[in-house]
Amino acid sequence: MAALALVSTFCPDRVGLVSGITGHLFELGINLRDATFASLGTGAEFSAVCELPDTVTVEEVEASLSAQPELAGAQVKVTPFDFDPVPGPQALVTHRIEVSGGDQPGLVARLSEIFTQFEANIVRLDAQTLPDRAGERYSLRFSVSIPPERADTCLAAVANTAETLSLNCRAEAL
Repeated sequence: MAALALVSTFCPDRVGLVSGITGHLFELGINLRDATFASLGTGAEFSAVCELPDTVTVEEVEASLSAQPELAGAQVKVTPFDFDPVPGPQALVTHRIEVSGGDQPGLVARLSEIFTQFEANIVRLDAQTLPDRAGERYSLRFSVSIPPERADTCLAAVANTAETLSLNCRAEAL
């Protein structure tokens, strides 16, 4: 099996970042496995588990990515990835849940604790402050793996908590 590495970049957000990063990795003969990209304020973050060919080292990937024009001023880090790249059963997304409304301190912590109580695994989380007619709206999107026997009560607990906080909640089973 090829060597695995975690490639992480953080830099100002700009057009062409994903294309520039992934195109360069492709030119090096690197295969992407799980990958994420997000705009974070005026910054942007890309991370991916990558399969490196035998002829390419972690240090070479980091140096060559750092030299790319799209990544001028970026923080680039490439490290060996020592975990199994094949997702386990807890990474199988069974539900997507969106909670939105006014931002409140501790909201992510409060909702994520509910998932823990029902032994549900958060596979992905996306939280954003979005413009709204009334000012701003906070939107949380969870992709979770909920044990089937706990799904109904877990989703009810999330919905009840959202309602108590005057938030909207929408859940979708996959």
